[in-house]
Amino acid sequence: MKKFYVTTPIYYPSAKAHLGHCYSTIAADVLARYKRMQGCDVKFVTGTDEHGMKIETCAKKANLSPIEYVNRIVAQFKELWKVLNISYDVFIRTTDDYHVKSVQKIFKDLYDKGYIYKGKYGGWYCSPCEAFFTDSQLVDKKCPDCGREVVWSEEDSYFFKLSLFQDRILDLLKNSEGFIEPVSRKNEMIKFVESGLQDFCVSRSSFSWGIPVTFDDKHVVYVWLDALTNYINAIGYNRDDEEFKHFWPADVHIMGKEIVRFHSVIWPAILMALDLPVPKKIFGHGWIILGGDKMSKSKGNVVDPFVLCEKYGEDALRYFLLKEIPFGSDGPFSNEAFINKINSDLANDLGNLLSRSTALVDKCFGGTLLGELKPDSDDEHLASLVRSLKNKVEIHLDNLEFSLALNEIWNVVAECNKYMNVCTPWDKKRYAEDQIRLSTILYNVLETLRVVSVLIYPFMPKTASKIQSQIGASRKVCGWHQSDKWGVLDKKVKVNRENAIFPRLDVDKELSYLENDESSEDERLISIEDFKKVELRVVEVLKCEKIEKSNKLLKLSVFDGSKNRTIVSGIAKYYSPEDMVGKKIVIVANLKPSKIFGIESQGMLVAGSDGNSLEVMEARNIGAGSILS
Repeated sequence: MKKFYVTTPIYYPSAKAHLGHCYSTIAADVLARYKRMQGCDVKFVTGTDEHGMKIETCAKKANLSPIEYVNRIVAQFKELWKVLNISYDVFIRTTDDYHVKSVQKIFKDLYDKGYIYKGKYGGWYCSPCEAFFTDSQLVDKKCPDCGREVVWSEEDSYFFKLSLFQDRILDLLKNSEGFIEPVSRKNEMIKFVESGLQDFCVSRSSFSWGIPVTFDDKHVVYVWLDALTNYINAIGYNRDDEEFKHFWPADVHIMGKEIVRFHSVIWPAILMALDLPVPKKIFGHGWIILGGDKMSKSKGNVVDPFVLCEKYGEDALRYFLLKEIPFGSDGPFSNEAFINKINSDLANDLGNLLSRSTALVDKCFGGTLLGELKPDSDDEHLASLVRSLKNKVEIHLDNLEFSLALNEIWNVVAECNKYMNVCTPWDKKRYAEDQIRLSTILYNVLETLRVVSVLIYPFMPKTASKIQSQIGASRKVCGWHQSDKWGVLDKKVKVNRENAIFPRLDVDKELSYLENDESSEDERLISIEDFKKVELRVVEVLKCEKIEKSNKLLKLSVFDGSKNRTIVSGIAKYYSPEDMVGKKIVIVANLKPSKIFGIESQGMLVAGSDGNSLEVMEARNIGAGSILS
């Protein structure tokens, strides 16, 4: 089986994850899902880079130990990847025991080979980037990578002999086709190496939060030797030779352009010193630009991906970032552009095509097509476009041209909408005497949606599954290798019409919501007095029933200790009415009543969800009417 190994950078957990962190990870996830669908043995690695002076400083300010500090933020990263439906295979932390042991061995091996030596270092140090710079490398006396202030630092250090590898690195950059992409990054790195490589610091003695050097307890391993080696340690280096040999070298390291220098110069030199192959590709994508500047927590211009996913779904965010920003270039993000793209591409184009077609199958054929086909000249153009789509998408995905791949798919969606407009399957008179032709037209639309659903799966896995469910496409007809075939869907397919996959949004209303929600973390904190206003009360469920025409809602009649009240809750996917009767559950009792499906709901259930399951909070041993505090 062919292997495919893809990585994100390991992220620095000095602050909460933001949209900028999501970009690399979503792109890597798309590649991993795509290659799995092709039948490859995939390893997808992400993680966190947890050592260094900045972490130590942040932990002290928070009155925590460094490991306590990073544990909290790492949990947020993992939760965000769950929310974004990231299908990673390994989440490596540089505090993991196996990584620590391997880094120590690598350091000692390089020292024994003569590639590491002890000396004294003085240089301009950027704490956020964990990097040293010479006078000539500074830009306006500031860090050339992030533009922030630098400080002079001088201490005893161990150094890696990077200068020995200058000619080999230059040859790699100039003569290895596709090693760095896009080409603009390659040219920058060639110019950098040609200016002369200097030995670089691989240990620090001015702080203690790091991996100890085994033969010199005054030193800890410096970040780049620690962080970069995660890519081999995560797949078994110094631990599982069989796995390591199977997956290494990496097929592609995906990262922001600001760290391409470390990955395309320092990292290959370390690998050469270890007598290991270099990665096949380093891809440095551009920045997400918000308000004219790179998105960065330190600059205060971040967008909360948790809010966007909760409100609009992770697939909408995944789609926007990879469709609107050509991978490799900088690209702007704005709430208005995001909402408009949901309306135009997802609600109007794709969502409306699905809704119209399944509604017509329901209306005209009771939900099941006739099973006979009557082709027409209008059909072949659409069928030809659909059959050729997979090859176009594969070419773009193999070149990491995500936006172009999505453009090809949406071109077919647009053509299918045109096909419906030309054929007008809603015209009763036109097809009154030719129901087989009407069934054929709708079959062709559903078959197009089948192929589209397969090809968008790497980008939008939940949306793809919803489409397949609604058009009655079983898993056996939705494999990647069936997406260049026409006529695979059962001719007597039965649709399962559901709610719109992307309801059309009121732009002004949504922008108002997002602007009010985009406050700082401190502004979202509430006082104890605010919390005291919330009344959490135990109630007993007396009666429960499904709400007609809704797949999600249950109507509960509960006793709150003094009176009966009605609550409408969207838990029907997880609980049957019989499950709820007799339970003592917790509700927010002092919410203003609201009408849901025409029923006045007088409170809200308290429940927890991990995205896959949901559990209502119970209070089995507390009487109805009890207040929680």
